[in-house]
Parts: sequence; structure tokens; C-alpha cells
Amino acid sequence: MDLKYIGHSAFEIKLENQSIMIDPFTKHNEKYNWHESNITDILLTHAHGDHLGEAIEIAKEKDATITAIVELAKYCEEQGCKVRPVNFGGWINFDWGRVVFVPAYHTSSLPDGRYGGMAAGIIVDTQNVRMYHAGDTALTSEMKTIKELYRPNIAMLPIGGTYTMDVEHAAVAAHWIGAQTVIPMHYNTMPEIQADIQRFMSLVQVNNSNCVVLDPNKV
Repeated sequence: MDLKYIGHSAFEIKLENQSIMIDPFTKHNEKYNWHESNITDILLTHAHGDHLGEAIEIAKEKDATITAIVELAKYCEEQGCKVRPVNFGGWINFDWGRVVFVPAYHTSSLPDGRYGGMAAGIIVDTQNVRMYHAGDTALTSEMKTIKELYRPNIAMLPIGGTYTMDVEHAAVAAHWIGAQTVIPMHYNTMPEIQADIQRFMSLVQVNNSNCVVLDPNKV
């Protein structure tokens, strides 16, 4: 398994013969070319444009399935995509592993202004690695439950502030979640979400987590 950070909150989980994308907002990264990947599934945390990204375009070209909270999945279906509507509550099985959608504290609206369903984080369980993509969220005590129930190996956490946790709150989240590896995301791609990455690294390391800063230019 190869976890690629495309930038902002977008990731590609590259397996042996297929790829899974999370929140594929890719246009800001000129070095990333999704056309080259065998993308079979797209997982969306919520409906905002910087997370929905190019999901519709990718799903249509690749004949990939979009898995998302019901309201967002319905919108994607209206655009001509294959979808798998889900909600919070249980594991969803795939041929490559399984996922569970968990609460995130954030808003969500569709491109046409309609309600986009509740925002989510996503636990991805594949090839004996368990990852928690927090989506856009504030610090919430739900993260203690993430540790108790799921014990993720990797946590991808937003740190940019303004719309999500900032550096200090994300460091607390990392401690509560207890993942061995913490990957910061959702920062430095817009003026209002600039973050001090060195400070985040130092705060996370106090709690004995390994902070890995992935470079989206190395995809």
C-alpha cells in the first residue's frame, strides 16, 4: 500500500491493482495526474467544493463508485455517477477492505446550495493498516471514541484553523486519537488556513506520536 498526499485534504491510497481516492480536490496540484491511476472508489467526507473536488469527473471517466453520506451521494448520482449512499453506524465492506463513516463537526452544502448531509470523517481499513481521515472538523470528544473503538495506525488531521482545527487543537486531537503516525492536512493552500507546521510537529511529538509531513509535490 502506498499513501499519496495530493494536497489540501486529498489522498490516494494506491493498492496493488487499484486506487481509492479521498476528497479528490486535485486541480491545485499540477504534478498529480489521476488519469494514470486505476481508481475504483472515491470516498467523500462532505460536500464542500474543496473536498468534492473532481470526484464527479473522475468517477465518470474511471467508472468508479462514490461512497458518501446519503445527501451527497444522491447529488453525485444526479450528476450521472455510480454511488453508494451511507450514513454513520457500521462497517461498509469493499473488495479491498472496509470503511466506517464517523461524525465530524463541520457544515456541508452542495454546489447548488442544498443541504449536503452531515460532515464525516472516514476510517479506512485495508491491508492490515487502519487510517482515520478526519475530514473537516473541530476538536471533538468523539476522537476519544475513535481511539477506543478503532485504534487507527495513521491519522490525517486538518490543522489550518479558520474552518477546522488549528495547530494547537489538532495536537490535542492527535493525543486523543493515539495513532502512531499523524499526517497534517488542510493547511497552506489558502491564505486563511496558513499553519505553523514546525509548531505542530513539536506539539505532536510531546505525546510520542510520529508526525509525518507529506509533500504533495512528490506524487
